[in-house]
Amino acid sequence: VDKKKTSAKARFSAEWLKKQREALLAERGRYTQHAEFLEAEADQLARDREPGDVQFDEESGEGDSIAVERDRDLQLSAQAREAIQEIDAALERIKKDTYGISVVSGLPIPKERLEAIPHADKRVEEKATGMSWR
Repeated sequence: VDKKKTSAKARFSAEWLKKQREALLAERGRYTQHAEFLEAEADQLARDREPGDVQFDEESGEGDSIAVERDRDLQLSAQAREAIQEIDAALERIKKDTYGISVVSGLPIPKERLEAIPHADKRVEEKATGMSWR
């Protein structure tokens, strides 16, 4: 693959790359804040729940609902942390001048896709066809 065609600096203006970097950093901040909130909420649910609080009768579903809510918070937090990793990888690609190049095929990712999803690392057709599983 020709380096000039795959170089982010050759395909995009410095101003556009700076805008993308800023968008990624803002998105990272939102995901980090969300993950931390969910983790704190899950910890609070665990602290609020005394070991003897769970009742196993038909009238009390409270113990189960707290456990389900805590599990949901932890799952959503894990998804946010995964998004942060994808954003960090995109920031690293900007630094290495490989931003906007598919990690699957090495082909350029359209600018419109990157504007819509700044951390995109695949072309739409590669994601849609399942050419790569995460």
